[in-house]
Amino acid sequence: MEKVITSTNYQEFLETPGLLIIDFWAVWCGPCRMLSPIVDELAVEYEGKATIAKCNVDDCEDLAAQFGVRNIPTLVFVKNGAVVDRTVGVMPKQELRARIDLNL
Repeated sequence: MEKVITSTNYQEFLETPGLLIIDFWAVWCGPCRMLSPIVDELAVEYEGKATIAKCNVDDCEDLAAQFGVRNIPTLVFVKNGAVVDRTVGVMPKQELRARIDLNL
């Protein structure tokens, strides 16, 4: 099941222990549509090790601004409430998997 971060529930996600990866995206964004299936596959692979959730920037402009998201797709890696890494743009699954492993 896809996890969705909104302006009303994001604090619950930030309090989740372990690694949280927020996928900032938008429906109209071509590169976001390219990255989305990769993120979905990794969410299944890392179930129980990391929480991967999506945040639509059109619905949550305040969260995008809070995390300094200027371009999408952007993946923000949060651990213990602090941003520890971020990626911008589309990247191959293996490269993204290596970034997740590095931050676990």
